[in-house]
Amino acid sequence: MKNYIEDTYKQVRLQEGQRVIEQFLLACYFHPGLPTKELARKVLLPVPVATAIKKELIKAGAIQQGSGVRCTAEGEAFIEQKLGFAGLNRELYEKLMKDDEAWKTELVDLQAEMETIFAGRPQVDVQIDQSKCTVETSLRRAILCLRHQSLVGKKILCVGDDDLVSISLGLLLKRLFPGNQKRPEQIDVVDIDERFLQYITDVSKQKALTVACHQADLRQPLPKKLQGGYDCFFTDPPYTLQGMALFLSRGISGLQKQKGLSVFLSFAHKYPDFTLNMQREFVLAGLSVREVLSHFNEYEAAQMIGNKGQMIVLTTTELTAPTIKHSFLESLYTGEATPSKREYQCKRCKRSIQVGAQAKIVTIEQLKKSGCPRCKHQSFELLSRRRAQD
Repeated sequence: MKNYIEDTYKQVRLQEGQRVIEQFLLACYFHPGLPTKELARKVLLPVPVATAIKKELIKAGAIQQGSGVRCTAEGEAFIEQKLGFAGLNRELYEKLMKDDEAWKTELVDLQAEMETIFAGRPQVDVQIDQSKCTVETSLRRAILCLRHQSLVGKKILCVGDDDLVSISLGLLLKRLFPGNQKRPEQIDVVDIDERFLQYITDVSKQKALTVACHQADLRQPLPKKLQGGYDCFFTDPPYTLQGMALFLSRGISGLQKQKGLSVFLSFAHKYPDFTLNMQREFVLAGLSVREVLSHFNEYEAAQMIGNKGQMIVLTTTELTAPTIKHSFLESLYTGEATPSKREYQCKRCKRSIQVGAQAKIVTIEQLKKSGCPRCKHQSFELLSRRRAQD
């Protein structure tokens, strides 16, 4: 079958990249009969550029004009068979695309299913900056991927996935495509934590999802089999500048070399100078900021970041490239970059216990699990926190 997107891109070398041609074609498919100006508005293009795309797609036989612009039978077949939209629950899709809050009513059963899955996930390891996002957050990330045209028919990489975004993506696809047909999407997870990888693998098998897991230490370059093939990636990296830069670099190395691909970066809200340094890292990596969604992410028991985090949607450009290409040997996680020592008090016997990287007990989770050394009680109050070198 003819690839209308690639053929059109060869004829109209767009600064926006070929992804915008796909978006234009999808707009014609889902909104037949729109005038060119309205199509241009939908895909955020100048009218002359939209007109040039339209002319080439008409010439190729993918769309036609008459009472607005619409797909031909050949164009519809291309979208359904090549782009992966065959068998789509169109009503659900259009509701989710149109209304940012539609998932709350349309996906109630899916959310309930995910609640059960999330209840069984492994305990987070705070030493590697893991934290539990809520079910709603994980699902909203999947819907955000859909709304950015980065889900259906795409190859998606999760760079770290203690938030089970891969599961949310897979379950959302099952709802959008209720038939049992073989799907073209590919969802891969790369993580250092074998507990989460095994849990994701088990859930994927149980739910018949197309999710594959790969164990790797991201201090090392991304495994070759994961390089250069993905349409987008998700990451919720350690909340240090070097952690963000490293995870972005590994994710970028997994992407196709193409403009206009989406990067979904979850990160803590930071003070202005830190945010400026984040933006410098984006520029160095050749990424542009498309959207910043404050308080998009919610976490359980993550008081250090106020249980909230931002979602930053980045876009690849002609200059996109990883800033860290080789092994990374510097401090990475928050506890390494800014080690602290904390003093807790047992709520029953009032014994004080030191917790930190240089203490016998490294984390509060470890303390709660083992219990108070004196009375084995498992509830504690934080008395003080200071830098380890103080």
